[in-house]
This record gives sequence, structure tokens and C-alpha cells, in this order.
Amino acid sequence: MRVAGLGFRDGTTPAALAEAIAAAGGGALSSLATAADKAEAPPLLVLAAELGLAVTLVPLATLANTETLTRSPRVAARYGTGSLAEAAALAAAGPGARLLGPRATSADGTATAAIATTEAKV
Repeated sequence: MRVAGLGFRDGTTPAALAEAIAAAGGGALSSLATAADKAEAPPLLVLAAELGLAVTLVPLATLANTETLTRSPRVAARYGTGSLAEAAALAAAGPGARLLGPRATSADGTATAAIATTEAKV
């Protein structure tokens, strides 16, 4: 299973989300994931429909205190974790998940993505 965790600001676009996913390692994804409070974000819904993927909405309490590779003070203050993208990917991928690497950011800075997998290392 490969899950793309997403963090994004108001004003992001489906293209910025897709760019961040590609920069994070993309590939064949099982689903997208983000914080539950972003459930109705149009760019997320559009991208999910374009990719034919389900969106896992991670409860805010689940994100809090999740160990991440990177840290944003703004995200830490709002979600209690260093990276929304990394924490959402790990939570949605489930037990034993690992990140392929740190979050990646779209060129315009409005979206971040991280890929988590439960597949064995090669």
C-alpha cells in the first residue's frame, strides 16, 4: 500500500497537489490522506476524482504527536505534529508504515505531500 499524505493552504490547486505528490515520489498510489478538517476542500476532491482515489480523512487527535521527519512551527501549532502530510500518510497507511522520505513542496508553496508505504524495503 502506498498512501500520499497531503497538507495544503487555502488557495492551492489540484495541479499544486499533484506536483507535490510527484515531487514526493508519487508512483502507483492506493489512496490520498489529509486532516479531517480539510474534508470539503475542492482542490482535494478534484484531484481525488481525477486520480480515481479515495481520500482517507485522519482525525485531528490521531495526527497529534505523530513523529515526522520534518517540522513546521505553523503545522505544529495547528495540528500538534511537525508535518501534516507526513503524519496523514503514516496514519492512513496503518501499522508498520514508513515514509519514503520527507515531505515535498509544490513550487508555489501551497501544497506538501509525503508518501508512506507498508511494503517491504527493497
